[in-house]
Amino acid sequence: MPSNERIFVQAIRSYCARHGIVIDVRAAGWLIVMDRGETRRFAFGYDIGLNSAMAHRLANDKSAASEVLALAGVPCIAHHLFLNPKLGEHVAGPHWWEAMVRLLIQNPQGLVVKPNEGTAGRSVIKVTSSAELERAVSEIFAMSLGLVIAPYVEIEDEIRVILLDETPMVVYGKERPSVTGDGVQTLRELARAMPKVKLDELDARELDVVVPKGERRVLTWRHNLDAGAKPVLIAAGEVRAACTKLAIDAASAIGVTFASIDLVRVDGAWKVLEINSGVMMEALGKLYPDLVQTIYDAALGRVFGGER
Repeated sequence: MPSNERIFVQAIRSYCARHGIVIDVRAAGWLIVMDRGETRRFAFGYDIGLNSAMAHRLANDKSAASEVLALAGVPCIAHHLFLNPKLGEHVAGPHWWEAMVRLLIQNPQGLVVKPNEGTAGRSVIKVTSSAELERAVSEIFAMSLGLVIAPYVEIEDEIRVILLDETPMVVYGKERPSVTGDGVQTLRELARAMPKVKLDELDARELDVVVPKGERRVLTWRHNLDAGAKPVLIAAGEVRAACTKLAIDAASAIGVTFASIDLVRVDGAWKVLEINSGVMMEALGKLYPDLVQTIYDAALGRVFGGER
């Protein structure tokens, strides 16, 4: 087994080895063929095939997901779709830039611009001016056929619920990276211990100021695990129950069977941020490998006819 192989691939290898399933890993692990007798199943990316094609497309399209959730009355963060003008005016429309600027005017606290499809917080850009908006749009349109714009909101907490059918397999928070001052080092010096954090997103005026001893500073507005956030398991209680119910409502509206659902608390209320039908648990697996294996085992058991 390659040492740099994704936890997702390792988990599938383990399941197949224990259940007499022949596995063929192709395309550097992004396509996995699983054969048992005359039964053949596939895993592609982080999708193991439990969701219908329509549910998969709706979940992974941020704009479509927010529209469907809104129609179902599920609280969510709105994501406004804009198609790449390179597709032609008849597709993108003639006034897409004006519409973007209107959104900025309507949301003076800022906007978040990101690809319409994608995970792990890649190319997710916060903007507060038309110049920043133009740069962000140009960057994303250079690599994507569509982008979405959401209002920037102050997220108090972000929690991920991974569901199989309507069962919460795990519920965990995303704790943003932070440092605690020692009264000697500047914020820049303290932040060097966290290479995933982008220093250019911090307030330039504070970077070279010594952080008082014992004072905690959050280093990013992002809750993405790939940006240094840490998964923290949520114990049974009011928060877990509320998030599980909202996640089940969201999954039901979209029609997904196996999915990870990101929820955010804004002004004390929980809302759906995104739904991913490909369940990625790389960061979680480094801390809780047995838990992640159990979740993938349960999902793969459904793929192969309900076995565990």
